[in-house]
Parts: sequence; structure tokens; C-alpha cells
Amino acid sequence: MYSKFFKRLIDIILSFIAISVLLPIIILLAVFVAIFMKGNPFFTQIRPTKVGKDGKEKLFRMIKFRTMTNERDEKGELLPDDKRLNKFGKILRSTSLDELPELFNILKGDMSIVGPRPQLVRDMVFMSEEQRRRHSVRAGLTGLAQVSGRNNISWEQKLSYDIEYIENISFGGDVKIIFRTVKKVFKREDTVR
Repeated sequence: MYSKFFKRLIDIILSFIAISVLLPIIILLAVFVAIFMKGNPFFTQIRPTKVGKDGKEKLFRMIKFRTMTNERDEKGELLPDDKRLNKFGKILRSTSLDELPELFNILKGDMSIVGPRPQLVRDMVFMSEEQRRRHSVRAGLTGLAQVSGRNNISWEQKLSYDIEYIENISFGGDVKIIFRTVKKVFKREDTVR
């Protein structure tokens, strides 16, 4: 009952409240990102989420703040990621502030507050049918895998946590994941720095 009816309603209410409260910070960050990243402050990428009506994964455009510059070499090709990830970008990642624009994805219905994190489309090729079950629910801003190790667990462990989550979705479970997420963000645990 919760996952079919109330989860989406809670997502709409909480994302609307969060956007309303955080909008000045989001705007300020957009300005700083535009300055420090020398251009468009937003990074968008196509990601898979909840299975559509036709039984296939639905794709959506996830939006985040950019954490890397668009610096290129003399041939016009992008420099390696480690060369483009500057100090400001590292701060955005370690504080998870780069994720704030995803609140708009949640409000729109592409994502949920809690659910499996959206993987890259190319990763779908490497997933088994069992692992692809993670797309039977909306992708999340945070999830069981993120509070269970985030960047410090293996690909297989992440997908295993995703399956565990979708098999046990509950209001209480989502609340626990949100509180564990807040704790990890403030402690800056398991982040890319």
C-alpha cells in the first residue's frame, strides 16, 4: 500500500518543501558552479529508472551540479576526469551538494527520495535479469546501497542492496535510510573526494 500510493505523495510533498526552503542555496550554488566550472552549472545525463507501461526500463534526464570543468587538450578532447575535478568540485561531491538539483527530478516523478541510485545506461548491459529488477521502482536520491557503503562497496554488493530494498519497501525503512543518509552526509562518509 505504501509503495503503490503513499510513497509518491510523500516524494511530492517533501521535494516541494525542500525546493522551497533550499531554492536560495540552489541559486547561489548555480552561480558559484558557473564561475568555478567556467560555464553551464548543470550536468545532465540519461539514466534508467522505473519500468514503463510496456515492461521496459524508462529513461530520464538526471540533473546535477557539475563537479568537473570542460577543459580540453590541444586536440580539443576533454582532459582526464582527475584533471577536470578541481577543489570546488571535490567540495560539492564530498558534501553531496551536487545532488541538490535532483530534487526537481523527484518533484517531476522521474525519481524518488529513496530508491536504487540511477546507474549509467551502459551499465544495464552488464546486469543480469535479477539485477535489472532494481528498475521496477523509481530511482532514488539515496538508497540502501548508499547508506551501506556508497563508494566503498563493490558493484555486486550495490546491486544486491538494491534488490533487498525493492523486496522490503516500507515507510519505516525509508525513514531509516533518510536518517542514515543525513548522518553520512554530515560526516562525509563514503564519498569521492
